[in-house]
Amino acid sequence: MVIFSVQARPADAAGWLDLARRVEAAGFDALLAADHPGHGASPFVSLAAAAAVTSTLGLGSYVANAGIREPILLATDVATLDVVSGGRARLGIGAGHTPAEWRAVGRERPDVAARVRRCVAVTEAVRDLLAGEEVTVDTPELVAHAARMGGLRPVQDRVPLTMGTANSTLLRWAGAHADVVGLTGFGRTLADGHAHDVRWRAEQLEAQLSHVAAGAAGRVEPPALEALVQQVVVTDDAEAAAAKTAADTGLIVGELLATPFVLIGTAEEIVAAVAAHRRRWGITRFVVRTDAVDQLGPLLPRLAQL
Repeated sequence: MVIFSVQARPADAAGWLDLARRVEAAGFDALLAADHPGHGASPFVSLAAAAAVTSTLGLGSYVANAGIREPILLATDVATLDVVSGGRARLGIGAGHTPAEWRAVGRERPDVAARVRRCVAVTEAVRDLLAGEEVTVDTPELVAHAARMGGLRPVQDRVPLTMGTANSTLLRWAGAHADVVGLTGFGRTLADGHAHDVRWRAEQLEAQLSHVAAGAAGRVEPPALEALVQQVVVTDDAEAAAAKTAADTGLIVGELLATPFVLIGTAEEIVAAVAAHRRRWGITRFVVRTDAVDQLGPLLPRLAQL
């Protein structure tokens, strides 16, 4: 079975609630919200609002910024979302990449290794807090003393965890511990602090998946693999539609159309591409943006059967 979710952010109340209803009615698995404080809405407030107008839709961060979130606050947000949604919360988490978000909380963005260490530490602390454990950590990356959730507990025994990353160390950690590995395809963060180089070529994806497999060695059930899709276009001329993105990313059109990080082509070509990504890479989950909802909604019954 192939699963599609939607990552979005609210611009106004009516539009956001309408989107949540449409996403659920179309058969998407979850509505996911990004976490960029100062640059967008709070993910958990947004998702709690969406919970009030849906009944089966999964609701999760994609992804919470472990660099600037403290474990007790993040665990409280996740548990509260799980309670108000009746057990539909998801936790997506990542190391964070935008320097302005660190500066806004009075810190400078650390180097990659330190961000990775903090991401692992925060994720492990949140996981333990949600499980009802007391957490004490005292490292250069994270400090927490006797943190506990008190009387607040999630509805679910285990809130599903997605690690969103392209970093080799985090991919191995996710292979060992996460429920879902969110393959972002991101490379180096560019000067604006938001955009990235991409790691979309076949050999780059193979390298990423090798890290996941190494981490997952010995697991009875390995994590699901999920691709963050940057562009969806249903068109009769895939090459023309892909040309600009190919030029922007430094890929040739053929390379771009072969990657799971875009879905461009006729309905038949997109269904075939998703099937090929499952066979070749083992990717069974995809996250798309708001503009893909109407394009992919009619295809979901067919995609679910792959």
